Amino acid sequence: MNPSDLDWPARLLLSLQPWRNATAWRIAFSGGLDSTVLLHLLAHLARTESLPALSAIHVHHGLQAVADAWPEHCRSVCAALGVPLQIVCVQVKPGASLERAARDARYHAFIEVTRPGEVLLTAQHRDDQAETLLFRLLRGAGVRGLSGMPRQRPLGRGHLLRPLLDVTRAELEAYAGAHGLSWIEDPSNQDRQYSRNYLRHQVFPVLIQRWPQAVATMARSAAHLTEAQGLLEELADMDLREASAASEFDWLGLRSLELAPLAQLSVARQRNALSHWLEPLTRLPDTDHWSGWEDLRDANGDACPVWRLADGELHRAGGRIWWLSGCWLRPLPVAGAWQDPASPLAIPDNGVLSLTGQIPDGPLQIRYREGGEVMILPGRGHRDLKRLLNENGVPSFVRGRLPLLYKNDQLLAVANLKGLDGSVSGGWNLHWQPPGEDLGLR
Repeated sequence: MNPSDLDWPARLLLSLQPWRNATAWRIAFSGGLDSTVLLHLLAHLARTESLPALSAIHVHHGLQAVADAWPEHCRSVCAALGVPLQIVCVQVKPGASLERAARDARYHAFIEVTRPGEVLLTAQHRDDQAETLLFRLLRGAGVRGLSGMPRQRPLGRGHLLRPLLDVTRAELEAYAGAHGLSWIEDPSNQDRQYSRNYLRHQVFPVLIQRWPQAVATMARSAAHLTEAQGLLEELADMDLREASAASEFDWLGLRSLELAPLAQLSVARQRNALSHWLEPLTRLPDTDHWSGWEDLRDANGDACPVWRLADGELHRAGGRIWWLSGCWLRPLPVAGAWQDPASPLAIPDNGVLSLTGQIPDGPLQIRYREGGEVMILPGRGHRDLKRLLNENGVPSFVRGRLPLLYKNDQLLAVANLKGLDGSVSGGWNLHWQPPGEDLGLR
């Protein structure tokens, strides 16, 4: 693509046509070459085209002293183009990979600022796509990873778009030079201890010298793998449909699947379906860690196996697998008195309790199962709580979180379990709204 070609802005606009009805377009603006070109193109298009409201966001990571001058540079560029700019300072958590930690912090900021119906545009280009493909290939990625960066994907409550994936770095440099643009040169981009920089400066020049079309052909391979991944996702949808029957414990608000339909699939289809199901919830395990799925799947029927993943846990109970994260994995608060049973009781990290009907006389307390509890039932006498939970098929991971209503030392009710959740004669019931899932940032 020739940078002076008048079709370039038109092509960019054509690729963005499906998103012209978005409420706003936000540009991820680092101040570097790529995002400077994207910002310049869109700002000039906005002068002659009816586009969604344009704005830019600059994320300041604070990882190097030289970066303190970059927000001011971004302000001056945006002011000259008439584009509003938002600067967000983030804290990069230390970890094994500074690159990943900075990316996580950056995308968390993007998610926070992107509102429903808005689009965030980033400036990754064809060279970036080729580097991503080779980097992931060297890490042993599967089809999903080797399909590269998607052109579009959900981002929080909005969408992320990459409209420059067909443009090379050389073409962006030529465009910037032709239009007299200035941009930031990040000195860390020359540091070859970072894997991507090593590939960019050491590996790709050698590849391109031998195979001049290497970047284009690798990008084409990524496109083929994207198509293959789409077919795998269609297969996963079919397999998951068989395992997605409703559960009597859907009121927990947790994601779950029937185990039996999954276990009947080939091992490869099991992994494909589970990867598709888990992908929005957690970072996917590498090949070695998939043994955790086999242990969970093949455990004895009365066992309560757990597969711990990066951002949560997969539990098996009642013939189903359940995804637990956030509040569900934090310790329970200390039980205590319910001072005003006429009003809902918010329990930190364990949802909300309420009493409906004729409120029983107090004083009332909320406790949790410790073992050995006994409940008096009309017509049945004293019954062990463990046996009652077994009769109701309550998943093992729920039993310790089910609120129990006591008066003095007498167990009056178990929340949400029919026949145990109140008094038929007294006309009252104990209702528990479990905590919502906290998906956090992957």
